[in-house]
Amino acid sequence: MADRDDRRPRGARGVLIRGALRVTLRGALRATLGAVLLTAAALPAYGAAPRALPPSTQFTPLTASTITRPAPFNASDGKVHLSYELFTTNALGRQTPVRIDSIEVQDARTKRVIGSLSGDALAAAANPIGVPLPGEGTDAARQVAVPVAVPVVASSEQWVIWLDLALDPAEAVPAELEHHLTGAVLAPSGPAAFEETVARTPLSRTAPLQLDSPVQPGSWYASESCCGNTHHRRGLAPINGGLYVPQRFAIDWFRVGDHNQTWEGDPSRLDSYLSFRQPVVAAARAKVVEVQDGLADNPPPVPPTVPPIQDTVGNHITLEVAPGQYLLYAHLEDGSLTVHEGDRVEPGQILGLIGNSGNSTTPHLHFQVMTTREFFPTDSPPYTFRSFDILGHVAPRIWDDNLGLRPTGVLPVDESPFAGPHTDELPLDRNVIRF
Repeated sequence: MADRDDRRPRGARGVLIRGALRVTLRGALRATLGAVLLTAAALPAYGAAPRALPPSTQFTPLTASTITRPAPFNASDGKVHLSYELFTTNALGRQTPVRIDSIEVQDARTKRVIGSLSGDALAAAANPIGVPLPGEGTDAARQVAVPVAVPVVASSEQWVIWLDLALDPAEAVPAELEHHLTGAVLAPSGPAAFEETVARTPLSRTAPLQLDSPVQPGSWYASESCCGNTHHRRGLAPINGGLYVPQRFAIDWFRVGDHNQTWEGDPSRLDSYLSFRQPVVAAARAKVVEVQDGLADNPPPVPPTVPPIQDTVGNHITLEVAPGQYLLYAHLEDGSLTVHEGDRVEPGQILGLIGNSGNSTTPHLHFQVMTTREFFPTDSPPYTFRSFDILGHVAPRIWDDNLGLRPTGVLPVDESPFAGPHTDELPLDRNVIRF
């Protein structure tokens, strides 16, 4: 065994060097590995060569996984998006942090890089589980720049990295992705560089639902849509022992008037909001599978006390379009629902009126596609609308919790480079559109 030890790559005592990665082996782990090697040396040789491992096999300081199958969809910026989450855990003990310097998302078959994050962009897209990202909160309309740091994952800690890949429509969309991570193990003896390719992830083969408008014709503000730092896109929820992003592609719809106003008069009155009591309509031929009514509308404009989990989406209607494909209409007005469980509905049929029930601060329609009839827990896949026109874009993050706290209800609508007609796309966050 002495000769074998002399042939190991040189390094600090108790350190196994594999490529650029150093992993400290001490205590029980080192003793276990030593016992395995001694036992193997004592076995009789039968002339059989040891089984070769794939060349990519290595010890990795980080584990990685996803909780959804990414589904490509066409968005209103003319790109094909893949929006999902990568969860990474520091598997090293002994209080050894791991710094992540870059992530490349690759086509698992061709190794073509289709997206990457590093520096400030990576820091802004990563946070420990349970710790909000910088800039989250109700005062986001001020858009204060908040310093962010390079992700350093503590021992046994788990981080989530919010990925949004925007591909040119001419690019081939891979069937499967993998993730190439680089960084450093911050060992007491000094940093040691590492790289690993992990989390092979197949894409969803289910095409996004193509839907009609969920509201009647007019101008509407698509708030908290994909794909930035919004409470929908980055709303990680621990439910029944699992992690979910149940609102990943949800949109809050606010009615917009001829002068870009969303409310007029007294913002503490429900009827000051143009969205209040606007009809919501079936966006597809479907079956009504869940109805909840009887919850009072909240007085605006201050966020209400968080309701019990079963009342989160307030008065609502769930439509089943197909197995595993459901439409949610949430925060409806108390007593306004016009359909019952078991009813069949046609596109354009009125289902109820927009209200302010559940976890809602100002009247709006929360709309999304779900994979289950229940909001908690569910997965949130993308969808598209058959046709709409983009009228403009709102630069500051104005949303449910701060809409009624502004000096006026007029949105600061800027010109959009994507103005004009769109088909079979998802409106992105803060688009102002006309159905």
